[in-house]
Amino acid sequence: MDFDIIILGSGPGGYVAAIRASQLGMKVAVVEKAELGGVCLNWGCIPTKALLKSGQVYQYIKNSGNYGISLGGEVNADLKSMVKRSREVAGNMSKGVQFLLKKNKIELIQGYGKIKPGKVVEVKSTSGEVKVLKAKHIIIATGARAKELPGLKQDGKKIIGYRKALTLEEKPESMVVVGSGAIGSEFAYFYNSIGVKITLVEFMPHIVPLEDEEVSKQLARSFKKSGIKVMTSSTVEKVDIEGDKCNVTIKSKKGEELVQADIVLSAVGISSNIENIGLTETGIKTECDKIVVDEFYRTNVEGYYAIGDVTPGPALAHVASAEGIVCVEKIAGHKPSPIDYNNIPGCTYCSPEVASVGYTEKAAIEAGYDVKTGKFPYMASGKACAAGNRDGLVKVVFNNANGELLGLHMLGDNVTEVIAEGVVARNMKSTAENIIKSIHPHPTMSEAVMEAAAAAYGEAVHL
Repeated sequence: MDFDIIILGSGPGGYVAAIRASQLGMKVAVVEKAELGGVCLNWGCIPTKALLKSGQVYQYIKNSGNYGISLGGEVNADLKSMVKRSREVAGNMSKGVQFLLKKNKIELIQGYGKIKPGKVVEVKSTSGEVKVLKAKHIIIATGARAKELPGLKQDGKKIIGYRKALTLEEKPESMVVVGSGAIGSEFAYFYNSIGVKITLVEFMPHIVPLEDEEVSKQLARSFKKSGIKVMTSSTVEKVDIEGDKCNVTIKSKKGEELVQADIVLSAVGISSNIENIGLTETGIKTECDKIVVDEFYRTNVEGYYAIGDVTPGPALAHVASAEGIVCVEKIAGHKPSPIDYNNIPGCTYCSPEVASVGYTEKAAIEAGYDVKTGKFPYMASGKACAAGNRDGLVKVVFNNANGELLGLHMLGDNVTEVIAEGVVARNMKSTAENIIKSIHPHPTMSEAVMEAAAAAYGEAVHL
């Protein structure tokens, strides 16, 4: 079975690369051992957002009196029904990927794929049958899984990972969430929103540690206001699961503290799926759990490529998709531009949402820029006030030398929908003047970007 391209993995990197390759006239096969769409679609991006929406709706109903709406009777959060809806959403999206592959005449081969020298892929099905495939080009897009710390081994019952957190059958009374990146913060928000007592533990001095410090501090205040116990500069020393509860020993600057919880959720990062897929036999170089690639995702072995979470770039679905497109366009003889990894938007979908792109203020200064910053709080936003949630801010970072936008950092409702303005602005080398003079609609959350830019230059009207 000969192909132009064989892709291992059907996540947002794999299936997007396959479709683009098919559009460019290539004969393509995708090898997938589990569900179509990969972790993102089935166990990450999509189902978590469905759960988060359920939590948000529950909070709206609980606080409906603030909007002039009176509801009779008790309102309950039915976790089982929320999980059922989440799984249905993921299932429908997976069917959508199946439709797209079929529409683009891409051959789907179910089974465990292993690369071999000579541009060969062996695929072993669940029944034990082995198929041998050949291609001119092979793309590895096998993604990643939850990382396990030595002292925080998951048993799937008391110490769990994100997959189990997506499918809990009963609502626990309490939970310790270890790690406050996007996964940890989103689950902390969701379970807190439906009434679970949450302790959020973060090793770094601030939660969502990759974000601008002012955004991190504001989110911490929001979480604390909603009842989440936030512990930064803290580590989980041990977890005793012998009794009915998890006895979690947490070490902070104040010393050791014992916290009891029904469940401990480990959200401490990811590990690349690069074991047992033939990298050593094929001679493909790896470093620090990642496959080494060039700017067009070529490995050190001709004809073999890697994209997505198995490579050193940010482990984000939209990054994997972009890498897949660049990779296949280069294979097809086009002249794609390498990805600018300093212009990748990051989003965390808790409430309030977090979104950012480009340099933080600290990173810009460390990079040698003379910076000018501007901020606009959502408490001064007419749309935020009307929507009933004034918790948030927009912060812009400019190069003081020429006014160019270096970074945009946002906290508040719907900011994950607004951040693309900053991505496009940075891609176009836009300046503060470009943003200030671009008329933004009123009332919207997006006009806070314009106001923040104006504030940087002493021109803010609504502050």
